[in-house]
Amino acid sequence: MRSALLADVHGNLPALQAVLAELERLQPDQVIVDGDLINAVPFSAEVIDLVRSCSWPVVRGNHEFYYLDFGTERALPGANDPRRWGQLHWLVERITPEQGQFLAMLPDERTLYLPGTQPLRVTHGVPGRNRVGFYTEQPEEMIAAELDDVTQRTLVSAHTHVQVDRHVSIPDAQQHDLFGDPHSSGRLQTPGYERHWHVINPGSVGLPLNGDTGAQFAVIENVPEEVEPGGWRATHFSISYDRRPALEAFETSGMLEAGGVMTLLFYWELVSAQTEITLLYHWARANGFNQEKDLAAAFAAYVADTGRDQHVRGLDPLYARG
Repeated sequence: MRSALLADVHGNLPALQAVLAELERLQPDQVIVDGDLINAVPFSAEVIDLVRSCSWPVVRGNHEFYYLDFGTERALPGANDPRRWGQLHWLVERITPEQGQFLAMLPDERTLYLPGTQPLRVTHGVPGRNRVGFYTEQPEEMIAAELDDVTQRTLVSAHTHVQVDRHVSIPDAQQHDLFGDPHSSGRLQTPGYERHWHVINPGSVGLPLNGDTGAQFAVIENVPEEVEPGGWRATHFSISYDRRPALEAFETSGMLEAGGVMTLLFYWELVSAQTEITLLYHWARANGFNQEKDLAAAFAAYVADTGRDQHVRGLDPLYARG
């Protein structure tokens, strides 16, 4: 049984089309999409339509909620400010009611019981918190602390836009507090039992942030427990594709003009495959700027101090045509 795992498409239709071509070659038994279909790159509506046409199981990510919560009491603070959230305003105007209903009806997580395999938990972050994610170099105890309520041994997570394949265990010495009330989480544990999880992040199809600009995904295959604890072995893929149509669309679609600094930072991330938003925010905090209050001022100072704009321009395929 082979399942393809896709996540974090973020409106990047050319990247998704490149992955579809590779899936046609690989022929997995099913395809699972782990959230964040929309936002960041200008083809969110087209991505929704393509995913719907494929009838794949999909879970929601945090960017689906940015759209679904907009204009309600659940909206993020300041979401009505077009200077900071102009890209979201642009997106809301372009997703049709039918497409929005599709996003509204998606589950936040799925547990898959494929025939002859061990259960597979799929959620954009961790259950109940879609903005929690994992990294390759993250300390094991930090990951284990986030997984305490996950009873399945294999968790497919996304959100961080990096490919992860980690086995995490809680040493016996750290479990004494779990034995006080065996009913507290629906588990019955015995002293000496070591809990173990296999955490898989397929990476981002449309906006990778691990320095690799290819469209990334994973294929998992069920294997015996002695081959891979948890019963699933992951193979990660990165597919090169022409990013120029996606980059050109930032301007031709009007999204760059509407979204301002935040949209430009998404553009930079598509160019560099680095965490451009996080780099700005870290610099701003270290230099006394409140990026939430005045993002434009923080960004102008950041560019003047670091020359990051010139660095990204040197990587941009739209400016490397000879």
